[in-house]
This record gives sequence, structure tokens and C-alpha cells, in this order.
Amino acid sequence: MASELTEARFRGALDALSECVQTCTACANECIRGVDASMVECARLCLDCAQVCATGVRLLAADSSVYRQYCGLCAVICEACAAECGKFDIEHCRICAEACRRCAEECRQLAG
Repeated sequence: MASELTEARFRGALDALSECVQTCTACANECIRGVDASMVECARLCLDCAQVCATGVRLLAADSSVYRQYCGLCAVICEACAAECGKFDIEHCRICAEACRRCAEECRQLAG
């Protein structure tokens, strides 16, 4: 477990990454359940984004020496996922896009 100092330093990003993992996974599941061919890319990006964010949580919790570079990548993927989800006027996609935008902002700040 990360030290209290590390947790405080990364609290906003850890919260945003965790929320993004949860909302992207839920969005992907809803897209898959809908079996609408137009949402395949949305589901794929959501699953990729959830995986990338989960790894980001682990890197920040460990105070990894590569977290800045990784957060830069995470921000790019979160923005792509937000853009894809933003194409759909569906509640789960709207929620996911918002979470991805927040996460991208937090990650950009850490990436410097």
C-alpha cells in the first residue's frame, strides 16, 4: 500500500483513475449488451481505457519512476475514449465520457 504522503500527492489522480476504470468497464458492458454494431469501437476503447487506468492506479500507488510518462499515455487514451463515447446520446456513454475527461485532466497534470 502506498504511504500516506504518496496517497495525498496522487489522491485526485487515483480517484479519477479508479472512477474511469469503473465507468469504462460499465460502459463497455452496456455497449456489448446492446449488440449494436455501431458501438463496437466504443466498447473496445472503453475496455482499453479501463485496463490502462487500472495500471495507472498501480503505478501511482507504487510511486513508480515512470508514472509521469505513463500518465501522459493515459491522458491520450482517456481523451480518445471520451471522444468515442461522446458520439452516442446514451446515458452510460455520457457518464463514461465525463469520467474519461476528468481522468485525462488529472493525468495531464501529473505528466507535467
